[in-house]
Amino acid sequence: MEELRGTITETLFRNEENGYTVLQIRAGRENVGVVGIMPEIAAGEQAVFQGEWVVHPQYGKQFKAAQCEILKPSTLLGVERYLSSGLIRGVGPATARLIVQEFGVKALDVISEQPHRLTEIAGIGTKRAAQIADSFREQYAARQAMVFLQSYGVSPALAVKISKVYGDRVKETVMANPYRLVEDIPGVGFLTADRIALSMGIAPDSESRLRAGIIYALQDASASAGHTYLPLPELLSRAGQLLHADKQVLENHISALLLARKLRSHIMEDDTEGVFLPQMWQAETEIARRLHEQLGAAQTVMRSTVPAQITAYENAHGISFSPTQRQAISMAVQEGLLVITGGPGTGKTTIINCILSLLESESVCLAAPTGRAAKRMSEATGKEARTLHRLLEYGGDEGEFIRDEENPLDCTCLIVDEMSMVDVFLMRALLRALPIGARLILVGDADQLPSVGAGNVLGDILQSGAIPSVRLNEIFRQAESSLIVRNAHAINHGQMPEVNLKGSNFFLERKPYASHAAQTIVDLCKTRLPNFLNSGDPMRHIQVLSPTKKGECGVIALNVLLQAALNPPSPAKEEIAYGDGLFREGDKVMHIKNNYNLEWEDEKGVEGQGVFNGDMGVVLSVDNDDKTLTVLFDDDRTAVYEYAMLEELELAYCLSVHKSQGSEFRAVVMPAVGGPPMLLTRNLFYTALTRARELVVLVGREDAVAAMVHNDHIAKRYTALARRLTEMPRVTL
Repeated sequence: MEELRGTITETLFRNEENGYTVLQIRAGRENVGVVGIMPEIAAGEQAVFQGEWVVHPQYGKQFKAAQCEILKPSTLLGVERYLSSGLIRGVGPATARLIVQEFGVKALDVISEQPHRLTEIAGIGTKRAAQIADSFREQYAARQAMVFLQSYGVSPALAVKISKVYGDRVKETVMANPYRLVEDIPGVGFLTADRIALSMGIAPDSESRLRAGIIYALQDASASAGHTYLPLPELLSRAGQLLHADKQVLENHISALLLARKLRSHIMEDDTEGVFLPQMWQAETEIARRLHEQLGAAQTVMRSTVPAQITAYENAHGISFSPTQRQAISMAVQEGLLVITGGPGTGKTTIINCILSLLESESVCLAAPTGRAAKRMSEATGKEARTLHRLLEYGGDEGEFIRDEENPLDCTCLIVDEMSMVDVFLMRALLRALPIGARLILVGDADQLPSVGAGNVLGDILQSGAIPSVRLNEIFRQAESSLIVRNAHAINHGQMPEVNLKGSNFFLERKPYASHAAQTIVDLCKTRLPNFLNSGDPMRHIQVLSPTKKGECGVIALNVLLQAALNPPSPAKEEIAYGDGLFREGDKVMHIKNNYNLEWEDEKGVEGQGVFNGDMGVVLSVDNDDKTLTVLFDDDRTAVYEYAMLEELELAYCLSVHKSQGSEFRAVVMPAVGGPPMLLTRNLFYTALTRARELVVLVGREDAVAAMVHNDHIAKRYTALARRLTEMPRVTL
């Protein structure tokens, strides 16, 4: 790591949220650009930076700082420039000059140690002197906190977050219990807190460490695999590997956490004890209770005219429903709560349209988990469908919605599509907002991958048998001609897909090596498929899906290749570098984490907040002067990203299969070149193929396709909603 010392001449850019700063400094006889996350530094101050020299594609040679030590100004000019910089409240250029004239180079010592002496200067009273002193101490504390935290390996970005929460109490708070960081600071995990704690000399067998590690093991199980609980033996195993602690000692601490209600437990079906984080316990319990209340409150309507109405709909639209489809429509119209599940081509959308026709006198809301799924639902029904987040109206604080039991939705019927994507927290919010007695129809494909978030809501509801449901197994007649539909069902039953049939829409491009497959994918997306589909917009209509993130045919590598081919550099296109890559005007992008505060505006000028994981769009413009980027999302909202927020965006020319859930594309291209068996499973393959409407092209080897088809491994997801539903008695209101 290299060292650079210099005097700050100008701050070119600073993000107050995370401390990312672009400085111009004078180092010897040179003017040098320095970038990195650091405390606020005033012009005239001196600093020592630790880092490395890099070459920015647009701004040339810069010093990328990993650490920063700010030196106390030692000259009259340096002290005056620091005081007049605006960092110290109550001090402008004129006051700074008076202070330096009065106290010279010792002015900062006077402010820190003898602030009452500031009243010796005309125009500074007791109150203003106290304000100046307090502001100076805040600045000093923030800088000292960053130095203190960086000495324990905390990144500058994280140090800024911690300093914002704890203020001038950073050192004393962290020294007392570093594991508080896990609970108090978003983005701080146990491993970070543990590294700080151990470097401070906290004993590996300390109570605070072991209990924080147990909680982290449950949090990690939820975040990485969607579990809502862990069986006690599994929790002991994971915590033991993490903490290198004795099993009996960990059991004692788990018992103590249970007594303190910081953990919850329940005996599961196999007589093992399941251990829950309180928020998971509460979410699944509340979902079960509210579903039973919904069943009890539902106004079951016995309509003798329903069969005739269904027949009239068939005649009007030239279709013929199967007995199971008629049953689903009748139950949806007459029952207050119903789950409809089925694979592609089984007529779920047609059924929804018939239900809407029969319920035309009711106030019906349509919703889906993602913007693309909602837009597809709108196109299929001709009625407005909203994302669940927009339907529930995010209200300002993370995870809170305006619509709840005190302010329910204004509808008598709610139909939700793509239910396999809904996690326990979103489901709980939905049920809180649903008026008691309103009709609820949940639609989804139970054979798809479960939600990215915690839980297995659709699967658990179906498994419980406690909620009325209909499973559609017959392929709707109009879909029988689609090889995509037939192959999807074949794969779901462990059978190899038919490929390359004359006049079909399902192909395998045989390529023995991953590098050849990657180049073929680029050629397909750039030239061959746009011509085949008669589409001049390959980015809109063609989607590459990969089972893996890494490797020559992984998401990361394919995005680089596809960006270069489909949206190459041009003098007419602005671009902005971030991390190891860059974003260019015209790029296809996806938002990858829920941001409840990001502001947007739609095409009608309506403004709102909240952009969510999975929202897709195109980079509309890049402003390198303001370091901002504007994205136009698929649902016609625009949002402006400041530079530091670009970590929430990824290129989306190629998506992981998990990230594609809820979306539908005219054509899907997927590499089939082998990889980890835990990833390349049948239901992942099935999920990928069912994203395609008109065309599927696999690129790779038949043995890799066969490996996915025959790998019926489904990772066990520990959830308790099914048990909650079967244990809880039905409520009649």
